[in-house]
Amino acid sequence: MPTFFYYTYPSGLRLVYRHTPSPVAYAGIMVGAGTRDEQPDINGMAHYIEHCVFKGTLTRQANRFVPRSSSQIIHHLEDVGAEVNAYTTKEETVFYAATPTRFLQRTLHLLLDLVIRPTFPKKETDKEKSVILDEIESYNDSPSELIYDDFESLIFSHHPLALPILGTRRSLKQISSSPKMPLQFMQQYYRPERMVVFVQSRLPFARVRTLLERLIEEDDCTYAPASTALSIIGTDQYSPAAKRIPFSPLDPSPRTAAYRRHTHQLHLMTGQRAYPLGHPMQLPLYLLNNILGGGAMSSRLNMSLREQKGLVYTVESQYTPLSDTGYWNIYLACDPEDKQQCLELVYKELNKLIATPLTSAQLAQSLRQLQGQMAISAENNENNVLAMAKQMLYFNKAYTWQHSFAQLQSVTPDVLQAVAKEIFMPDRLFTLSYE
Repeated sequence: MPTFFYYTYPSGLRLVYRHTPSPVAYAGIMVGAGTRDEQPDINGMAHYIEHCVFKGTLTRQANRFVPRSSSQIIHHLEDVGAEVNAYTTKEETVFYAATPTRFLQRTLHLLLDLVIRPTFPKKETDKEKSVILDEIESYNDSPSELIYDDFESLIFSHHPLALPILGTRRSLKQISSSPKMPLQFMQQYYRPERMVVFVQSRLPFARVRTLLERLIEEDDCTYAPASTALSIIGTDQYSPAAKRIPFSPLDPSPRTAAYRRHTHQLHLMTGQRAYPLGHPMQLPLYLLNNILGGGAMSSRLNMSLREQKGLVYTVESQYTPLSDTGYWNIYLACDPEDKQQCLELVYKELNKLIATPLTSAQLAQSLRQLQGQMAISAENNENNVLAMAKQMLYFNKAYTWQHSFAQLQSVTPDVLQAVAKEIFMPDRLFTLSYE
């Protein structure tokens, strides 16, 4: 079973490490900053930063800072066969790479430059703004993706969690007007104590820890990230660390909404708020959701709506835990005239789980299925390191899938039924449709 190693540097920056015999190393930085840290006028800022730090940075060479262009950033890793990526969520921004192990130091150096010393050169970021606008339009053209944003807006209304990750045309114009705005956002949220460096490689942990220590210069630990770049562009404004607005629903009552969209199919989502990360019922809901509408074709919703009735091509349920809240939802697409029948079948499956506890045989089979799915997922190294980083960010510790599964083995049918009664009651659900 893999072993995790941890270290916290004096600045508060945390390192989590997992040893692997693979010649390919994974390294990244997860930052506890996302869409929920924005206000409407700068909506899309976290995603904009994720894109635009690749447009230019400063880098330390021979005890001085020199510019690194977007072309140099691309070639720095790709020329040695490494692959770099990034993404933004409601609560995190992540930069990571897969690299041949001998280039791990080179990879970490670049990743640190991205989050500590970006420069946001106006000519390059203006081009990237056009790319993001195209991404927004592409998203608007995909109702099966857009409905998630609109559903989150419905259930998290009056809170930053309701904001779309990509932002809007109007907000993007505002945040791209000057490099000072994203740099000041980074000063507030890209703090060492809100960052986790994660590494998986075959090198000894002590060597990785020392390697990273050498890369983190004293000034990077003393000052907020991006302070060096701020001084270069001509401002000495220093933004204090910001705190998140906790989620507390102003109106917990469920609502129904229908939006007109020019789509052939009707797209529908129903669900409600659910348990946050670390909640005692997080894993039972994860199991229950897998039974109801997880990825397997044998899920109850898929068997009922697709295999038996032929009403849908896609029907699935998802559970998304966040740091202080979460949500669970069902998504389906069908012919408009089949909407009511689909909803009735959905409610029927929900009411079965509410009214009738699983038998011992059903629970054993569901656990056996989930165990296999988790084992297969664990073969994906990218999934592993990202899960490891997120656990470290929120719990200061990482866990294997075997640890999580062991906790599930003590779950009883009565516990699952209690979760179903709390989360799946049809009269408590928010419902959104594109018609």
